[in-house]
Amino acid sequence: MPPNTLEPQESIQRSGYVADFLGTCVLPPSLEPDIQSDAVLWEGKEFIPYTHFSLSMSKSRHFARWVAWNIDGDGMKLISRAGLSFSKDPRLPAEFQVGNELYSGNRLDRGHLARRADLLWGELSEAQQANRDSFFYSNITPQMDEFNQSSQNGIWGRLEDALYEDVDVENLRVNVFAGPVFRTDDRIYRGVALPSEYWKMLVFQDQGVLKARMFLLTQDLDQLRAILALDEFRVYQITLSELQERTQLRFPSVLNLACAMPAMRVLGEREPLESAADITW
Repeated sequence: MPPNTLEPQESIQRSGYVADFLGTCVLPPSLEPDIQSDAVLWEGKEFIPYTHFSLSMSKSRHFARWVAWNIDGDGMKLISRAGLSFSKDPRLPAEFQVGNELYSGNRLDRGHLARRADLLWGELSEAQQANRDSFFYSNITPQMDEFNQSSQNGIWGRLEDALYEDVDVENLRVNVFAGPVFRTDDRIYRGVALPSEYWKMLVFQDQGVLKARMFLLTQDLDQLRAILALDEFRVYQITLSELQERTQLRFPSVLNLACAMPAMRVLGEREPLESAADITW
């Protein structure tokens, strides 16, 4: 079968995100009780597995609340995206997924939450399946066409790369969690509430010490017009408590010490990151 040909979904075995990938068990986040009923269930579970990543979908917002994935930097493959197209995951109810109806004829990009390049590792067949899985709309959110090319030197799109450049990551292995922030004042476009903020957490071992670093990308939607012109994107390094408060997610206790950061000003008074050199690893 050609590498970019989709197999029948029921014939594919997917292990999803691996919690003990770093040698320490780091479970995905859990939903606060008041939003647990909003999760789209697959085989009775809110964790939906793909190849090298898992996610939890929101019934009300039709996007993933979080995506968790593993990166094996030592086993990466270079695989083309040629021939791949975006599609809804047939394992999930179509009404809980946003498809091409949102993205046609405007500046909105279909933005991967789990970065495609991060998933292409392992045996070739496994990496090829991860490549295909990354194009399901369950892993996609609306992002502006210049989402990763902001004045902050495109820092949001290369956080994982910056980590490898600046830190001696043990075994070149990283766990990543990411997702949109769902706010009650998110603007509605074509019947869909567009997330105005995104978050990402990188978890890694540095000289035997488990560490985690969190980031927030925020867009100013006050200037949203029919042409969807947005203000500049800003990227901030944030704390675990700030992340949990914004997302209504709860991360495992093993990350409490791993997320320890120097004291920072409150988020509203904090300076955005101008480049990767501003990150505290």
